[in-house]
Amino acid sequence: MIANHFEVELQKGETMAKPNSKAPLGQGGRFAAVAKAAGGGKKGAAIAAAAGRKKYGAAKMAKMAAAGKKKAK
Repeated sequence: MIANHFEVELQKGETMAKPNSKAPLGQGGRFAAVAKAAGGGKKGAAIAAAAGRKKYGAAKMAKMAAAGKKKAK
């Protein structure tokens, strides 16, 4: 479900960063851009996560996800 053209809603009250393919690694902008390009919503986020795990590895993706969740609070 797309909240608006800038933010992708994952779960109730949880949103990703604004899509920006030039954003620094770890800020979520690159992830959001890939997720939006892949169809948005949960499907796009799943595709972006799979691509990220392939490129950066599971450990680094988990570390970036944890940092993003911590920063969002």
